[in-house]
Amino acid sequence: MTKVSLEGQVAVVTGAARGVGELLARKLSVRGAKVALVGLEPDALKQVADRLHGESGFWHADVTDHEAMAQVAAEVKERFGKVDIVVANAGVANGGPFVESDPVAWRRVIEVNLIGSAVTARAFLPVLMESRGYLLQIASLAAITPAPMMTAYCASKSGVEAYAHSLRAEVGHKGVRVGVGYLSWTDTDMVRGADQDEVMRELRQRLPWPSNKTYPLGPAVDRIVAGIERRSSHVYAQWWLRGMQGVRGYLPGIIGAVGQREMRRFEPRLKGVSTGLVGAGGAADEQRQQGISP
Repeated sequence: MTKVSLEGQVAVVTGAARGVGELLARKLSVRGAKVALVGLEPDALKQVADRLHGESGFWHADVTDHEAMAQVAAEVKERFGKVDIVVANAGVANGGPFVESDPVAWRRVIEVNLIGSAVTARAFLPVLMESRGYLLQIASLAAITPAPMMTAYCASKSGVEAYAHSLRAEVGHKGVRVGVGYLSWTDTDMVRGADQDEVMRELRQRLPWPSNKTYPLGPAVDRIVAGIERRSSHVYAQWWLRGMQGVRGYLPGIIGAVGQREMRRFEPRLKGVSTGLVGAGGAADEQRQQGISP
């Protein structure tokens, strides 16, 4: 597909305080885009905005709050005159056995990753229709294959994948393209936070290659940028994820069989697994829920 120049384009990135969102904002800015950053941590967002090359702005908002996101969409359009690209990247994660999981954290993963993505799209689709723009929904390897100890995350990412595919069919005739971005384990605060739990780290290391590796952030985001330039329907941050699509139908059965063996192996150690939100982004979200200023 022909590349679209990002020069002068207006891009919105949610979850932009760190990780994929931060680096994506920087790389879009280098290519000439004007970038609107959205997230829960205004100080961190300001620091990111200050380092960008071109015109930018930042908005402190919870992506699950429809009124707040509708206001952000209106203000971004007022500031820049249009919106061409929206990347629904904001996300949180937790882990641990479902039966012993923290119900608040479990629900929050669904709220941020799935409901927050839909709220983001609902707020920005009217302006994307005006510009015949592009919405990229960030999903995960977790949308392709189930994994024990990750019920909320897998459910949320499977959900956003299905939702985005459905949305593509709805809005394509209005000129809006919708893409789904897939990432495996990538070197971010979220993954590093999950790895702080010894059991979760060992479980991941026992996955088959190449899904047991942590991949560098830079090349992953380069692939996402290339997908945005092409307005791609599917964007794969690691090369091998494309191949997973062809075998995904077999994976639930395989994981169900192999996962039982692994869970039996780790059963004596499961009581100590943390069930709260992981990483710095998870901490920021928990502070929001407690009413603590970031």
